[in-house]
Amino acid sequence: MSGLQAQGSACSLSQLSKDVGVVAATETKPKKRICCACPDTKKLRDECIVENGESACTKWIEAHLMCLRSEGFKV
Repeated sequence: MSGLQAQGSACSLSQLSKDVGVVAATETKPKKRICCACPDTKKLRDECIVENGESACTKWIEAHLMCLRSEGFKV
């Protein structure tokens, strides 16, 4: 009997690892490092902050954050 139980648990572990793989594959993972993602919005954000200060650049900061989120980063 214990042989059947061990075999049954091996099958369920195998299925569990397949299910975990499916979940991991469906989540969006960044393909780049955060420093290299969204160079266009990053440049606009940085230039605005240098010239006008952070408080005047919320539009560009939000645009860059949206871009990073679309790349899979959780910011």
